[in-house]
Amino acid sequence: MHLPVEPPIAPMLAKPASTIPAGMHYEGKWDGFRAIVFRAGDEIVIGSRNEKPLTRYFPELVEALRENLPERCVVDGEIIIATRGHLDFDALLNRIHPADSRVKLLAQETPASFVAFDLLALGDDDLMQRPFSDRRASLERVLATANPAGPVHLAPGTTNIDQAKRWFVDFEGAGLDGLIAKPLNGLYESNKRTMIKIKHERTADCVVAGFRWHKSGQVVGSLLLGLYDEQGGLHQVGVSASFTAAKRAELVEILKPLRLDDNQAGEHPWVKAISGEPGAEGENVRLPGGQSRWNAGKDLSWMPLDLALVVEVAYDHMSGTRFRHTASFRRWRPDRDPLSCTYAQLEHPVTMELAEVLFPGPFNQ
Repeated sequence: MHLPVEPPIAPMLAKPASTIPAGMHYEGKWDGFRAIVFRAGDEIVIGSRNEKPLTRYFPELVEALRENLPERCVVDGEIIIATRGHLDFDALLNRIHPADSRVKLLAQETPASFVAFDLLALGDDDLMQRPFSDRRASLERVLATANPAGPVHLAPGTTNIDQAKRWFVDFEGAGLDGLIAKPLNGLYESNKRTMIKIKHERTADCVVAGFRWHKSGQVVGSLLLGLYDEQGGLHQVGVSASFTAAKRAELVEILKPLRLDDNQAGEHPWVKAISGEPGAEGENVRLPGGQSRWNAGKDLSWMPLDLALVVEVAYDHMSGTRFRHTASFRRWRPDRDPLSCTYAQLEHPVTMELAEVLFPGPFNQ
């Protein structure tokens, strides 16, 4: 592959901010797989954030990228999957599968799209040292002829901060998880946090239903968080894991009286559901355990706890019935009844169709 910018490349990253900064270019923050696409004639390579190729997992995108991108280019963007008009990160995770037959089947059942938001090279020109405003203008020009109904899209962008503030609220309803702000004169700096991400932050009171040991084996690594649905099923909605060493040791003592022995553990709703025992409350609840496709060999075993402890955590975004990212510990809530920790407490963004975000129209002006 002969290009002025060749794979692998680590993408440019973003640092967090609590407010939307003025005087920048703004885009939605897509909830997908970051991907840098390299095209040299018929050859396509899709690189990931960790610089490993994603090409084999998205065969349906390869042909679409050939049809819609220039002959020789390098484009930064995001691979997404939408179901029922909204971003579906779980469907995206399912695509990382070792079996080619499974990949081909899912490519038909849940086809992916690519949202382009930066242009690193075009023809023989390396654009990484040019200001973002120039790169964006070039990207808009080369994608002007892309199939408007196809799976390759230009990320909507604006320099109007009032429009950005509206997007921050409205885009969440389609599954996006915040905004990205980019300096107009910024260069493309691989693996540096030169962009800014602004994400939602909310709190929820959750049942501490279990925990995992830290990799050292001596202190608590993470708390497993649960919320009840309307049928009384307890879902594992996420984890809280960013603790200091002192806090991890303190958690051992806090959780010690709540740990269930082998006989008691059999009555824990997640243990009953995992074992297939009749009488487990709720149907189709999300359970802990299972091998992570991103951390092969990582120990995901967990310890069940008596359902008596409530914790308030901060989270940014829901993906289906779970927190999309690790939740942040805020405080214990001894005043809360664990059974009151339900999904009903969560704030629900106004539902919006992804098509309203992706396709030009009055909304994006």
